[in-house]
Amino acid sequence: MITLNPIGVAYNQREEIEDDYWGEVVSKIVLNNSLPEEALSEIETFSHLEIIFYFHMVDKDKIVKGARHPRNDKSLPKVGIFGQRGKNRPNQLGLTTVRVLKREGRELSVVGLDCINDTPILDIKPVMKEFLPKEPIVQPKWTHEIMKNYWS
Repeated sequence: MITLNPIGVAYNQREEIEDDYWGEVVSKIVLNNSLPEEALSEIETFSHLEIIFYFHMVDKDKIVKGARHPRNDKSLPKVGIFGQRGKNRPNQLGLTTVRVLKREGRELSVVGLDCINDTPILDIKPVMKEFLPKEPIVQPKWTHEIMKNYWS
């Protein structure tokens, strides 16, 4: 068994789970008091971060362990849950690359975090060029259609 303790909480204006329009969402991540402020030291020197969070509002009865149509759109192919980025995943983990706006003490402001208000944050990692893929990114055509308004 694995036990994870959130390192902080994300606060923003999004109260509802929605599929699109995350591009301009500004979130404030507040580090838990159980961690020292220095855990964020120099994080603002990076332009981008990877945020790992917990989809805490997902209905446990809607968790998908097999395959489903992305966004429940039957015009799209049935795809295994690990072949898509849906929230109804077995471990309810989200991962998003965000742009850093600023850091003030225990608070980190970012843009483009696709989680709703009051979401538990599990980890933060800086984005470094050396960890990005060297090869071209390849993905199925259907993903472009469902993502056309995601970051609008």
